[in-house]
Amino acid sequence: MQRCLTLTFARHSRLLLRNKFASVQQSAAMSSLLINQPKYSWLKELGLSEDNPGVYNGSWGGSGEVITSYCPANNEPIARVTQATMAEYEETVQKTKEAWKMWADIPAPKRGEIVRQIGDALRKKINVLGSLVSLEMGKIYVEGVGEVQEYVDVCDYAVGLSRMIGGPMLPSERPGHALIEQWNPVGLVGIITAFNFPVAVYGWNNAIALTCGNVCLWKGAPTTSLTSVAVTKIVAEVLEKNNLPGAICSMTCGGADIGTAMAKDERVNLVSFTGSTHVGKMVAMTVQERFGRNLLELGGNNAIIAFEDADLNLVVPSAVFAAVGTAGQRCTTTRRLMLHESVHDAVVERLTKAYKQVRIGDPWDSTTLYGPLHTKQAVDQYLAAIEKAKQQGGTVVCGGKVMDRPGNYVEPTIITGLAHDAPIVHTETFVPILYVLNFKTEEEAFAWNNEVQQGLSSSIFTKDMGRVFRWLGPKGSDCGIVNVNIPTSGAEIGGAFGGEKHTGGGRESGSDSWKQYMRRSTCTINYSKDLPLAQGIKFE
Repeated sequence: MQRCLTLTFARHSRLLLRNKFASVQQSAAMSSLLINQPKYSWLKELGLSEDNPGVYNGSWGGSGEVITSYCPANNEPIARVTQATMAEYEETVQKTKEAWKMWADIPAPKRGEIVRQIGDALRKKINVLGSLVSLEMGKIYVEGVGEVQEYVDVCDYAVGLSRMIGGPMLPSERPGHALIEQWNPVGLVGIITAFNFPVAVYGWNNAIALTCGNVCLWKGAPTTSLTSVAVTKIVAEVLEKNNLPGAICSMTCGGADIGTAMAKDERVNLVSFTGSTHVGKMVAMTVQERFGRNLLELGGNNAIIAFEDADLNLVVPSAVFAAVGTAGQRCTTTRRLMLHESVHDAVVERLTKAYKQVRIGDPWDSTTLYGPLHTKQAVDQYLAAIEKAKQQGGTVVCGGKVMDRPGNYVEPTIITGLAHDAPIVHTETFVPILYVLNFKTEEEAFAWNNEVQQGLSSSIFTKDMGRVFRWLGPKGSDCGIVNVNIPTSGAEIGGAFGGEKHTGGGRESGSDSWKQYMRRSTCTINYSKDLPLAQGIKFE
């Protein structure tokens, strides 16, 4: 008996020690999170905590894998998010489809009023949410705030759109008949976004889709899950204040399993995917197998072309902004700079000096112009691309090294001497490497612009108006964004955003992009007492 008691006591003591050790480990892990440091206490203004639920469908939940979000500027953990299980995904889709029944019955201008309130709610949190984007994604603070501003601007645009959506009344060839176009929402829009614009891309889709009468299911990038949670909290509060189902704007944080489920799910009427061409192709094929709709925003291998008459005072800052901004991690980043042989050396010299003056530092420092890459894997891709460029005949004239400091910092890099069709030049590497090419003729430059697989953004610098209109015309740029005397990046929300070829063909944001989120019916109404047939056919 005594021996039994001794063993029981020993086991109990070991259990207490294990529990105490586990408690100490947990406390240490919690204290090491940035969210618990006074410097980052502002994160709690967004409703974030050490552990955050990664599922929202009118109520918060999440019982899947727990992931930790890291700050790219120092690789320190920020906080944790619990992702969705497949069962929670299924529950969320069901609730979202049910919410659509109410949302679709609300008149479009009333839906626009809800979108207006979402924009106002974002305005109130624009600085703190922009700070989170900077902290978690790694882009500089002003770009983080600017990204939230894009969501706000699209909300404003969508409010006006809510009173303008509609199709035409067309002339009918038959007496006593009316021919009209009727536009209706597709239903459930699945939105899969990338790490580099964790707020804006969701905003482009969400604001327009809601106004059109759709409900939304969002899966953000796993590495920016905190931003997904924070944005959803802001949107959910607006819906709940208006006594609307929160599932109108649902969220399931997760990895490829959730994305694949969305692509395969026939209940998801439109899948909007932003990401790599490789993954986008798989999404497109999966959605097409079920004859679903997709909206793809994929890669870009964008070029600036500077002709002999270009204003170099515009060319140099444009190239720096478009190649260095967001550390080369925009889909519209300039990756190829084509310079006429008469200005090549002068531009390279000025560009190199400008690169050396770029202020590198913590992204949330207001004086910083250039922050880190998003992940350590991106640093490896940067080094691999530079090595391949050297092997293929390129010369590094600026940068080319990993920086000796905490975080994922690399030097913005300029490489000259490569052939226009070198394999590395035709490869989109999501890092700040600019390939400078030397051309002789307009025909050559236009052809080089178009020879890559992607067709997102492009720009020429010239004063020749004839050349401008040739560039805009059928034998000019084959991209979805075709600019003159401005960079390839920094698009406004009023125009349709998207590209051709391997960029995917989708269009988001302004112009008539709203049509992507709706289905069109051609309706013929006979208000006469006769039954004439089209094309004059007699069937008597």
